[in-house]
Amino acid sequence: MNIMSGRSPEIVVIGGTYVDMDIRCGQIPSPGQSVIGSALSYTVTGPGPNQAVVNVNTDFVYTAEAKNTGVVVTLVNSEGENAACYYSGANSALRPEDIDAAEQIISEADVCLIHGQLPQEAIVTAVRYAKVHGTKVILNPASPIEQQGQESSDVPIEYFSVDILIPNLYEAAEITDHLAANIRTAKLIGSDLVARGVETAIITMGKRGCMVVDRNGADQIPAFEVELVDQAGRGDAFAGALAAYITVKDDVRGAVEFASAAGALACTKFGSIEALPTKAEIIELLQKEDIE
Repeated sequence: MNIMSGRSPEIVVIGGTYVDMDIRCGQIPSPGQSVIGSALSYTVTGPGPNQAVVNVNTDFVYTAEAKNTGVVVTLVNSEGENAACYYSGANSALRPEDIDAAEQIISEADVCLIHGQLPQEAIVTAVRYAKVHGTKVILNPASPIEQQGQESSDVPIEYFSVDILIPNLYEAAEITDHLAANIRTAKLIGSDLVARGVETAIITMGKRGCMVVDRNGADQIPAFEVELVDQAGRGDAFAGALAAYITVKDDVRGAVEFASAAGALACTKFGSIEALPTKAEIIELLQKEDIE
C-alpha cells in the first residue's frame, strides 16, 4: 500500500488552540459528586495543533492581549467516554484581519482545513480566500464561539461552497433543519447538503462509521473496531488524516477510510495530541483490516 508518498502536502490549518487537562477517572461525576482520578495528561490541544501536528509553521500564531490561552478540562471514564468543559480564551480574539495576513499561504496551499469553533467572521474570510485562490476547503462546521450554547442552526452561505464538509450527524441535521438525526436519515441529510452546494458531505456517526455523499451517490464507510481508551482526539485525527490524504490523492472514499483508521487509533491511547497515530500505524491497521 503506497499511501501519501513522494511529496509533502501543503495544508493550512485554521483551528483553536487550548491547554488540555485530561483526567482519567472510573466514572464521570454527577453534580455534587467527587471522584478520584487515576491519570493526568496536561498538554497543548485543539483543532489547530492536533490537526497540524508535524512540521508546523507558527508564523501566524499570535498572542492576544488581555486574554488567557483557551483551556479544556476533559474527564474520561473507564469505558473511554468523556465529558469536557471549554473556555475559549484567546481563540475568541481571531479576527478577519488575522486571516488577511495569511492570504498568501492560503493561496499556496493544497488544502485549507478549517474548524468552525472560532469567530464566524474569521471562518467566512478564510473560506472566501481559499475559494478565490482555488485552494480546496475542508470545513468542520462546529458552532462558532459566539454561538456556543445557542440553538440557532443558521450558517453562512459560504459554508455550502466548500469542497468537503465534515459535520457529525447532529450538526448536519441542525444545518439542514432535519428533525430526525439517525443512521436512516444520514443519506437524506447528506443529499440535502450537496443540493445546497457542498461538493462532498462526510457525516461522521461514531461507531456507525461515516456517510459519504456527493453527486455520484452515497456510501457508508464502516468504523474500525478498537478498544476505546479515550475518544478526545478522534475528530481531530480524522480531519487531519483526511486532509493529508486528499492533498496527494483525489479519492474521497479512500481518504475517509484512511481518516477513520486514524480516528480509531487515536482512541486507543490516553490524551489528545500524544494519542495521534503515525502514518505507519494507520497503514498497518488498514492492511490488517484488508487481510481480515
